[in-house]
Amino acid sequence: MKQKEKGFIPVMLTPYLENGEIDFEGLRQLTEFYISAGASGLFANCQSSEMFELSAEESLRVIRAVVEQVDERIPVVAASSVKGNIAVQADFVRQVYSLGVDAVILITGLIAAEDESDAVFEERIFELFELTENIPLGFYECPEPYKRVLHPDQLGCFVASGRIIYHKDTCLDIKQIQSKLAQVKNHDFGLYDAYMVHAVESLKAGAAGLSCIQGNYFPELIVWLCQHCNDPGFSEQMALVQQFLTDNMDVMHHVYPIVAKYFLQKRGLNISLYSRRKAGNFDAQVKLAIDKLYKDYTILAKQLDIPTDIALS
Repeated sequence: MKQKEKGFIPVMLTPYLENGEIDFEGLRQLTEFYISAGASGLFANCQSSEMFELSAEESLRVIRAVVEQVDERIPVVAASSVKGNIAVQADFVRQVYSLGVDAVILITGLIAAEDESDAVFEERIFELFELTENIPLGFYECPEPYKRVLHPDQLGCFVASGRIIYHKDTCLDIKQIQSKLAQVKNHDFGLYDAYMVHAVESLKAGAAGLSCIQGNYFPELIVWLCQHCNDPGFSEQMALVQQFLTDNMDVMHHVYPIVAKYFLQKRGLNISLYSRRKAGNFDAQVKLAIDKLYKDYTILAKQLDIPTDIALS
């Protein structure tokens, strides 16, 4: 998923009804919200989607709903989130791909256990390549069930195979990002960074874009960041945005994804706060912090001339 312009790929939320069932009308509205904000692609069935709280059938239904709503306007990738041996995972990869996604994303922590070696991990990846024919694949260094970070040479080897076109990076280390990018030059491949503390540095180093939870609060700000990162005329504003993202990192992660759903309610989306994840207590203090975040973002968006009213069809 290499592209000429820097792009933002939101990690999608899953809206629920108050009874805990998936809210497919809310999902439709949320999909349009991301697209209206300028997202260059969507990542369905990811950690923000509560993929490990969804059954395999529910994950497929969510992915299908997103693909159908997008209707080929932008690319859609989705994770293969089932646990099991490589044959089981390969079967689910094929099921996900049959829904019309542009690539299926592999969860690095599901391929090998935390105490298993890189050699075992690599062997299983190549086994999975064989079992999934020519399906375009990607990696996600998901924190669940544990975070397995790829080494730059590993990523370079996998990308050189021609099978890996996408990587969502969570290493939190800009030097590693730079080393990974050096390994994958001149390939049809895109690295998308999830860590907003070094968002600007990552984009300038050659990342294809960003894929972060902050896009579940203000996707248009992340789009703006991607669009202006290499324009020296916006250096002062870029520093302002980078500081805003860094200062509010903890606020946006605490009691997530409930807090993101509350923020989106304030922005006008008709979704509930329900989450299947044990995210923590959404109490008055947490609510107050998100209210302040909303106020501060409104001020920042006005300074940057970013519209905050997004039309939803």
